[in-house]
Amino acid sequence: MNVSRFVSRVAFVLAVAGPSAAQDVPFFTTDFPPEEFAARRAAVYQAIGKTVALVQGAPAPPGYTRFRQTNEFYYLCGVEVPNALLLLDGNQRKGILYLPHRNDRREGGEGKVLSSEDADLVKKLSGIEVVYGSDLLAERLGVHVMRGDRVIYTPLAPAEGASMSRDLALRSIAERSGDPWDGTPSREGRLVQLIHERFPAFEVRDFTPILDGLRLVKSPREIALIKKATRLAELAILEGMRSTVPDLWEHELDAVGKFVFYRHEAQGEAYYSLIASGPNAWYPHYNAGKRRMKDGELLLMDFAPDVGYYMSDITRQWPVNGKWSPWQRELYGFYLACYKKILAAIAPGKTPQQVVAEAAAGMDQIVASTKFSKPIYEAAARAFVKEYHTSLENYPMIGHWVGMATHDVGGPASPLRPGMVLTIEPQFRIPEERLYIRLEDLIVITATGIEIVSKDLPMEMDAIEKVMAEEGMLQRYPRDAAADALVR
Repeated sequence: MNVSRFVSRVAFVLAVAGPSAAQDVPFFTTDFPPEEFAARRAAVYQAIGKTVALVQGAPAPPGYTRFRQTNEFYYLCGVEVPNALLLLDGNQRKGILYLPHRNDRREGGEGKVLSSEDADLVKKLSGIEVVYGSDLLAERLGVHVMRGDRVIYTPLAPAEGASMSRDLALRSIAERSGDPWDGTPSREGRLVQLIHERFPAFEVRDFTPILDGLRLVKSPREIALIKKATRLAELAILEGMRSTVPDLWEHELDAVGKFVFYRHEAQGEAYYSLIASGPNAWYPHYNAGKRRMKDGELLLMDFAPDVGYYMSDITRQWPVNGKWSPWQRELYGFYLACYKKILAAIAPGKTPQQVVAEAAAGMDQIVASTKFSKPIYEAAARAFVKEYHTSLENYPMIGHWVGMATHDVGGPASPLRPGMVLTIEPQFRIPEERLYIRLEDLIVITATGIEIVSKDLPMEMDAIEKVMAEEGMLQRYPRDAAADALVR
């Protein structure tokens, strides 16, 4: 957005909302113009025809936690207000936003929040055609039933909130449902219950596949946010390399990463940091951060931020003492050579099957030409390559999508198309010694090839050693001995 346009929108806010709105924060995102949200809603109208779709926003957060909208709601309108609802009318091709009424007492303590009383302001900022109070949604749904509009779409998959992907959201619901002392339904399930109770004539259909399909291919503005998130992840991991020394706590690198993220305007973490030293790396999603690193071990760091509702996901691994030992060079070198074969095989127009088949053929040559110091290392390497051949018989996975969620939605897609964003993260295991090696890079499919967005983060062994020889942030800011003594 250009500066003059932003200034004019801020001026409009102050003029319409009055002195109470004169806090120095924008009330609507500057990452996307209203026209981009309108284009997304237009695609929805095309998909749902003359029916309606209802999307529920995030509730107010418990405790002293900053509000973050759900990905699904933000994607369609960009409005960041708790307890909002969005009705998309495919017949009239217009969006109707339902907001809570103003809470003067809360605004007096926390600052202004957009409410239904700000209808003109909300329409101007967001491009939404109609704004009402939340209490009027039932009346509107009743009108649709009376007209014979009996189909309503709403997402049945759990909404994605802060640091959340659908896989873990589903796990949370499953665990809550299996708790004999809880058993509360998901918010999506409760919304469907309320629709059936109040308007039993409605046929509820799942809106999730439509939204997933739209989110699969990213726009230039979406990709720009993903690239910024990737750059911050690179900077955080680079600082992690520089700061790593034996006897460091894993969670100290978590602190380094978060500093880098928030120093550059990230709004949070894309996911909890995966910082695993030695045997902890065996668990791909180890996140406790409670171990001291030891000399002679490898350290894995997988961490990325949330930048304007868009994520990244990259991983690097390095020796804790800053120098690769012979066995580390042997195993990491084999893995890295195979990893590069996968990167080289990815291209627009290819199917996942073609990518995996080409990469596996290259890996065959690598494993055949590599001399291993132990039989178990060779067996593990051959098993690693065999997995890629075996996957061709089922559904071959290159990696996973990345976007508004780290494990982004979209499902299987073939062939690869420009605007798709993914990572690769092959996992190499030596079970007998519980060794685990993994790298991960962020890739954008373009019209002419691929862009490895995280290419500036070193993966070559000599380059990693060179970075680790530099002074790190934790060396410039040592631990406070007096503070540590208080709990020892």
